[in-house]
Amino acid sequence: MLLYDKNIDEKQLNSLALAYMGDAVLEIYVRRHLLYSGKVRPNHLHREATKYVSAKGQAKVVYQLLEETFFTEEELAVLKRGRNAKSGTIPKNTDVQTYRYSTGFEAVLGYLYLSDREERLEEIIKAAFLIIENIWRK
Repeated sequence: MLLYDKNIDEKQLNSLALAYMGDAVLEIYVRRHLLYSGKVRPNHLHREATKYVSAKGQAKVVYQLLEETFFTEEELAVLKRGRNAKSGTIPKNTDVQTYRYSTGFEAVLGYLYLSDREERLEEIIKAAFLIIENIWRK
């Protein structure tokens, strides 16, 4: 990873900026997961990836992880900040509440990534993958 002279205080960063980072982080993990799962046809890759990165899928992950009290207090605070952030955009394929919960989830991922907490980030992503895969298995 490139090193920068300027440090970012992820605790002070705007929730939507955290979600912006989290979206990119999740995308990389999903793409890697799909390739390592043996899925390599481009059209199939895209269809499979949307199951993991869609607002609906992410909101389902959040609901289940909240039910399991999976998040730490700190992560929960970031999730709520992200959920309550006003993005100024209107979601196209989902309702506002689902969109907000997915934004909160992405904010948590961005926060952990920028905090260099890779181990915890991967715990959450692994849990999310299991939840999504169980949803699609049904």
